[in-house]
Amino acid sequence: MAKERVEVEGGKTYGPYSPGVKANGVVWLAGQIAPEAGDDTASQTAASLEKIDALLAAASVSKNDVCFAQVLLDDINDFAEMNDVYATWLEGVEIPPARAAFEAAALPRGAKVEIIVQAIDENCC
Repeated sequence: MAKERVEVEGGKTYGPYSPGVKANGVVWLAGQIAPEAGDDTASQTAASLEKIDALLAAASVSKNDVCFAQVLLDDINDFAEMNDVYATWLEGVEIPPARAAFEAAALPRGAKVEIIVQAIDENCC
């Protein structure tokens, strides 16, 4: 299977990259930020996860297919606030993805959170 770009109509990127790439049944999404969602970590986390859901759907997978998530926070003290929203997003997912979360010195566009995921399309290949 050839490498293909994953994107959502009207989606926005902030540089020379693809919102997502799918190849050989593996889906890699670029980090999703949502500084436009508000000034708090909970709002930005929820909006970033909505963007992830839309990109996963465009790749013909869902959060049930996510194997790994990486969460970058501009302040690790916001971990609990992010984690509450993230846990709600995962409700109903039988096997939650592996995850790493840590503080980054600065995130693009002044975002408070950036979320990156990788998924597997079990119906592929």
